[in-house]
Amino acid sequence: VQLVESGGGLVQVGGSLRLSCAASGRTFSSDVMGWFRQAPGKEREFVAAIRWSSGSFSYADSVKGRFTISRDNAKNTVYLQMNSLKPEDTAIYYCATAGVLTWRANDYTYWGQGTQVTVSS
Repeated sequence: VQLVESGGGLVQVGGSLRLSCAASGRTFSSDVMGWFRQAPGKEREFVAAIRWSSGSFSYADSVKGRFTISRDNAKNTVYLQMNSLKPEDTAIYYCATAGVLTWRANDYTYWGQGTQVTVSS
């Protein structure tokens, strides 16, 4: 499985960005796509996840109501629409695959290279 993120960049507080994660070589054991983020000096944290087959999803409390995860099965691409961005959203954002809908990073097998999101105040 190969994952390629895109869509990161610099945005002002309150702005929006949409991240994309294109997947190739996806298998049944990688039915879930998750987004994580890691800020400098902090541990990687769960942001959101979605199941390819059913569309079931999960969000971290810190992004509920602001971020929306979606998928396009035909394009093998998962999106993360990020609205009302805050400085604390600044991080490298990674997509990853798992077999279960989980927030635990250790349950995710394949990871992308990450894309930088910077929110300026």
